[in-house]
Amino acid sequence: MPPDARALNPDVASRLDAALEAVRLASAETLRRFNDPTLAIREKADRSPVTEADIAAEKILRDTLLGAFPHDAFLGEESGTAAGTSGYEWIVDPIDGTKSFIRGVPLWATLVGCRHAGRGVVGVIAIPALGEIVYAAAGSGAWHVRGTEPARPARVSTRATLGEALCCTSDFTSFAKRTDAVAGAAARARLETAGGILRTWGDGYGYLLVATGRADVMIDPLMNAWDAAAVETVIAEAGGRFTDWQGHPRIDSGDGLATNGLIHGAMLATIRG
Repeated sequence: MPPDARALNPDVASRLDAALEAVRLASAETLRRFNDPTLAIREKADRSPVTEADIAAEKILRDTLLGAFPHDAFLGEESGTAAGTSGYEWIVDPIDGTKSFIRGVPLWATLVGCRHAGRGVVGVIAIPALGEIVYAAAGSGAWHVRGTEPARPARVSTRATLGEALCCTSDFTSFAKRTDAVAGAAARARLETAGGILRTWGDGYGYLLVATGRADVMIDPLMNAWDAAAVETVIAEAGGRFTDWQGHPRIDSGDGLATNGLIHGAMLATIRG
């Protein structure tokens, strides 16, 4: 827990503790199965892959979080929804970047977000294979841990121009897979011209890079709520800004943009043309 967590609402502080414990347990499960040549993989209805590790890790997240807070709601990428009565909702993705996980690339993430009254109050982005985690609670800042090092504040960069920015995305081909495919492809072309350095260090890892000041922009043309719920709190508490492509602070629009805040307007203008 961050050093100033005592100032938090006790309900939020206890959920941050639970989120960190759930991520610790789920990360151990995914690491145990990482690079396992016998790992079972199947294709979901949307043609994206899911593995035994996704299913097992989400069960751990669900059981741990709802075990601690049985009246909270829950939304998981793999197991769907559970209704709640407390006003709090957990939204999780056990392996954000399953395609990387399957290929033995260590940049996949475990994402846990908690929302209350329509806003994010807890967010955890963990990169288990790298031993990195960024976590945040509303009003308590964002905190970065590497390996066994003590937690230190996570802060976004101070680069003020898009031409100097390091911009990440999960998959540049997804720009043309939007419903407005022509506009998406045009937005990508403008970004390639306007941005400084473009990399596909994507999924949750790209957002962790923005939160820790190593990247300046992370953009997703296609994004689900379980990809965004952890991100919204982490980025905001690290001093940045997370919105959809219209500039609205939403996690359910189908796309997402995280920046250091200073170049957010320039990025929105580039997207819109």
